[in-house]
Amino acid sequence: MSHLCLAFGLPVPALARHNTGMKVKICGLTNLDDAQTAVSAGADFLGFIFYPPSKRSVDINTAKSIVQSLRAAPNCPVLVGVFVNETGPHMAEILDEVGLDLAQLSGEEVPFLVGDERSPIYGRCYKALRPTSLAEAEADAEWYAVANSQLPIANGQWPSLLIDTYHPTLRGGTGATGDWAMSAQLAQSIPGLMLAGGLTADNVAAAVRAVRPFAVDVASGVEASPGKKDPELVRRFIHNAKAAAATGG
Repeated sequence: MSHLCLAFGLPVPALARHNTGMKVKICGLTNLDDAQTAVSAGADFLGFIFYPPSKRSVDINTAKSIVQSLRAAPNCPVLVGVFVNETGPHMAEILDEVGLDLAQLSGEEVPFLVGDERSPIYGRCYKALRPTSLAEAEADAEWYAVANSQLPIANGQWPSLLIDTYHPTLRGGTGATGDWAMSAQLAQSIPGLMLAGGLTADNVAAAVRAVRPFAVDVASGVEASPGKKDPELVRRFIHNAKAAAATGG
């Protein structure tokens, strides 16, 4: 799949770095306590969902308050806003108003928003895919590639693509495990691949060993109830993910 490497602006040999320094995203945060727990446990990315139908949706004012507190402390992780079929200008406005670094596009957004320099969120967004097959995933990955390898989104510093479990109606947070074999093939050729879908503190180590992604993403798998994290599960998830990557299995 070297054509995907070229689409993402990296030669094949550079992709070995994906297997080191496992990153973790804790998503669906709705309150400061949970966010601070994730930071203390070593999370690299924190996700805030701006999609009202979600059980983990957060309003702009609440998110802004959480972000302000996080930014005031040292070692603030990369902060991600999760959107579904919003316009580029509206997402850019929320990113700027709340103080977020990245937008995750979890709907049917057009490739222009990700890969075109004229997009208002160019260089600070990535696409979440829920493919039904490897061929579909490969085709979509090329459509949503960012060619400028100088951008963090395209050079392995930030996620460039998220692979989640397919569901006909839900847009993530299903708790269902995806096709790790398919994701492993994609991870070999896509810099910054983030794995999501049914991950928990109990299975994330196996997922890391099987897929070797750049990062793993969890929401429902570390919750006490929708929108409320379980601190111990958060800590175990992050520890297990990073330990599995560090030991190479």
